[in-house]
Amino acid sequence: MREPALIRMLPDGRRLHLHDGPIDLIIEAGGDQQAISAAYEAAARRFVSILDELCSELPLLRTRAREKSERPRGVVAQRMFAAVEPYCEQCFITPMAAVAGAVAETILESMCGAATLDRAYVNNGGDIAIHLANSQFYKIGMVERPDHPSLFGSVEISAEDPVRGIATSGWRGRSFSLGIADAVTILADSASAADAAATVIGNAVNLPGHPGITRVPACEISPDSDLDDLRVTRRVEPLSQLEIDTALDNGLHVATMLHEKGLIHSAALCLQKCVRVLPESPAPSTRFCRDGFLKRVVCTPDGFTGPSASEIHAQLELAGRTNPHA
Repeated sequence: MREPALIRMLPDGRRLHLHDGPIDLIIEAGGDQQAISAAYEAAARRFVSILDELCSELPLLRTRAREKSERPRGVVAQRMFAAVEPYCEQCFITPMAAVAGAVAETILESMCGAATLDRAYVNNGGDIAIHLANSQFYKIGMVERPDHPSLFGSVEISAEDPVRGIATSGWRGRSFSLGIADAVTILADSASAADAAATVIGNAVNLPGHPGITRVPACEISPDSDLDDLRVTRRVEPLSQLEIDTALDNGLHVATMLHEKGLIHSAALCLQKCVRVLPESPAPSTRFCRDGFLKRVVCTPDGFTGPSASEIHAQLELAGRTNPHA
């Protein structure tokens, strides 16, 4: 029997921390105090049953999604399947590829249904569902690698933008990856859609057969992994500039296809301190995208020098990286 879900306010008095098994959420809402309290109560009520709901359908959710696959019944599970369905006939993908984003947007939906909020976010390990009322915005730092947090850019999302979900995938993250990207950050209509797309694009940033890349069957690391015996990345040696460019080009090609299909709005791909952004921007230091969906993605020309520790701390707050329990 597992321990009950952890529900607590963080020491700053502004953010709510919800933890149950593998699910760890950092939540913040903006508005009047009564609305915030109602939203947090709604988040806590909805949260306590989510893990059991997912576990009840876990064998199905760990199975490769196909066009004619059995559909899950739960609300969160249905979101997961809908997010991966556009990719299921092109590559190996299971509904678990969208679990973090689907959980985040389900909790956010409960909050917004209980109170009128100015803005709010639910961050599930870097996969973030956001709500923005008129004139509101968020500025979010993009992290190169979670084990040594540093920013490779930032993105500002306003209420006028269609983006309501952000997700990041990479071989250094908490989930397995078939690719070698340090980080692939995706902006999409929803957190679950961004989560699935980040997985697909992250897998595509790759150099198949490269001797400097160590890969291990996922089941040898985690016997119950949904990836089974697919070989996941465990180590990437320093690459030449040509190799980095080739891997990023592979990922950018897939990102471009997804963008053209309307599955994502923007993407930022990072590999060994080299960054590509879609849609592309003319300026080398400040990224302004043509369609305006990815704004102010600031990348210093000489790698990642520039932001101070305090600036990084402030920009990582939204991603929950400053919380020792995140």
